[in-house]
Parts: sequence; C-alpha cells; structure tokens
Amino acid sequence: MEHWLPPLMLVALLLFIFSGYPVAFSLGGVALIFAVIGMQMDIFPWILIMALPERIFGVMSNYVLLAVPFFIFMGTMLEKSRLAEDLLETIGLLFGPVRGGLALAVVFVGTLLAAATGVIGASVVAMGLISLPVMLRYGYSPTIATGVISASGTLGQIIPPSVVLVVLADQMGVSVGDLFVGALTPGLILACAFAAYVAGISIIKPGLAPALPQSVRQGLSRPALLRRVLRVMIPPLALILIVLGSIFAGIATPTEAGALGALGSILIVMISGRYSLNALKDTMESTMRLTAMVLILLIGSTAFALVFRGLDGDVWIHDILTNLPGGLIGLLIITNLTIFTLGFFIDFFEIAFIVVPLLTPVFHAMGVDLVWIAVIIGMNLQTSFLTPPFGFALFYLRGVTPPTVKTTDMYRGVIPFIIIQILVLILVLRFPELVTWLL
Repeated sequence: MEHWLPPLMLVALLLFIFSGYPVAFSLGGVALIFAVIGMQMDIFPWILIMALPERIFGVMSNYVLLAVPFFIFMGTMLEKSRLAEDLLETIGLLFGPVRGGLALAVVFVGTLLAAATGVIGASVVAMGLISLPVMLRYGYSPTIATGVISASGTLGQIIPPSVVLVVLADQMGVSVGDLFVGALTPGLILACAFAAYVAGISIIKPGLAPALPQSVRQGLSRPALLRRVLRVMIPPLALILIVLGSIFAGIATPTEAGALGALGSILIVMISGRYSLNALKDTMESTMRLTAMVLILLIGSTAFALVFRGLDGDVWIHDILTNLPGGLIGLLIITNLTIFTLGFFIDFFEIAFIVVPLLTPVFHAMGVDLVWIAVIIGMNLQTSFLTPPFGFALFYLRGVTPPTVKTTDMYRGVIPFIIIQILVLILVLRFPELVTWLL
C-alpha cells in the first residue's frame, strides 16, 4: 500500500485543484492529510513535520525571491504611467506608412514592455485597450489584430527581466542572471519571427493589415515625430539597459537590479508628470497582492514537497522518468506535453511550484543543463497561454475587447503565432547553443 501513496497524493492534489479549491490550500491540505496517513501506517517519520517551520522561514528569507516584488512593482508602476499608451501611439505613427505598421508597432512595443515590465497580464490588457480600437478603426482584420496583441503580450514570459524566470531560477536552483542571459536570444528570435509573419501577411493579404491613411499622418512633421519617438523611447530603454546591463555585467544581483528598476520606474513616472500618491498606492497594493499569492503558494508547495519526499515520492518520479523509452528525448517530450497541458488549467506559479521541483532532480541526474531546461519550460508555458480554449492571454484580452470581436476571431488569430512559437521551441530544443552561447 505504501508504494501507492505518492501517486495517490498527486491524484488527490489534482482533484482538489480541478474542483476549484485554492491551489495553495490544496497543496498544504493534501500534505497534512497524507502526512497523517503515512504516520498511521508507520512509513512517514513524524520528525519531518518538525522541519516544516524551518523550511517556511527559509522561503521567507530567500534573497532571490525578493526580486519578485521589485519586478512586479516596476511593471505595475510603468503601466500606471500609461507608458504603453505613449509607446503604441508614437511607434504606430512611425510605422504608419507601412502596410501592417500598427501590427509591427504592437510587436515592437510588446517586446519593449516585456523587457521593461515582465508582467504578462498588464502587457496584454494595456495593448488591448489602446491598440485594438485603433487597429479595428483603420480596417485591420479582427483575427490579425487580436492575434498579434495576444502573442506580443506573452513575450513578457520569456524576455528578461521576467518574474516567471525569477521563480523558475529559484525552483530549479540556477542563477537568475544566467537564466536571464540564456532566455534573451530565444525571446528576441521569437519577437523577430512574430514581426516577420506580420510583414509577410501584410504583403500577401494587404487588406487584412492596411497602412494608416495619409490624413492621420499629416499632423506631425518628420522632425517632430523623431523628437517624440526619442522622448517616449529613451526612458524605458534607459531603464532596461540599467536593469539588465547591471545583471549581465555582474555589477548587481537580480534582486539589487530589481530594486533599482523599481526606483527607476518611479522616476520615469515623475519625469512624465503623471506621478500621484494614488498611483503609488495602487501599485503597492497590486504588488502586495501578487507577491502574497506567490509566497502562499510557495509555502503550500514546500509542505507538499516535504511530505511527498518523506513518502519516497521523489524516488518514484525519478524511476518513472529515467526509464522512459527514448531516454532524454522521451523525457523532454513527456515534460513538454505535461507542462503544455497543465498550462491550460492552472497558473504558471502553480506549475512552477508543483511540477518543476519534481522534474529538476531527474534532469540534474542526467547531466542536462538546467538553464536550457528552464528556458524550454518558459517558452512551453508561453505557448499554452496562447492556445484556445483556455489560454490565459486570451482571457485577458477577451475582457477588454468590444462585443463586435468574436471569440472565434481571437482563436483563429492566435493559431499562426502558436505555430511560430512551437517552431521556435523546436529550434531551441534542437540547438541548445541558442540558450548557452552567451553563458
């Protein structure tokens, strides 16, 4: 019977989660239930429960995780300053004479926001509110408009500094700085692939993504437009260079760079003349809520992992995964399919705290570069966030789209971008050097 406790523990957890019970409490509750069962069967050493407070204290004092609230604060503060609005309007005018110019502007701004904020929901909602009405007004197909907004908004998943990458680095025991460096090239390749698709479809089917009318572009001279572009782009670019540059150069840790980025976001808002105590209060409240959610999840997963390992669940997982047909290739296929499927139903943080700690020891034992695996997991989740019918990015965008845009239009719009993401993911799987060449 004791050999069945680890799989029963996983099944019980999934049943609680899919029943709608909060994931953090599902993790902690299942851990306590199976700890009692294990102690009653005399196969779980009760002394392990005594180690739980010490582990929770270790979570609270984790210096790496301190970067999470800093990056969340930075992204939220920039959102409150309407940075995305300024960027989209200005870059849209810059690319306006080109067919598909507005869509290219969305990809460009999505990449810039990903590097400046690292918060997916904020990017999707901001670009949906600002750019979608404009794109529809000037004749863009709803499928192209919603597809490019959803895909560009998810770039914050993989382009550093990403909250997703910080959590992955902590759970997999790798350097946050190394993971930021490793994810940079695949993230930029993905953004360029999105832009190439938009440019291609604009040439093949110009009616789907027309250029802005001449009347829209007449009110601004070329020198004035150039000055506006520089004024709007320099502050976020400077912030990105300071944050990422200090990490890549080894001058600051990701946590220290995150603190610098949080302060820099306040300065940008002040320079723009949009600073207010209400904006600061809203930003701090949003940061507190999301950070508290992450920490509660982490405490629940700590309890779950402690009991699961006490029941030899880690040995059970290791034996299954290392004996898969195909060796490493089989393990990569199962890992990607599992994470992709779970990404339909549960949030990234939940996947990171439940699944990733079970997989990491197996990849480590096989001598696989964990930075490469972390980038693959991040890209995989980014793909699942776009995939109908449960993609989180689609839910974010659906909440701000006008009634005239059908849900089926959104589903059709993201399909080409899902294919692009899968192709880039296969490219990263085939050529690990795309991740490791800068390390």
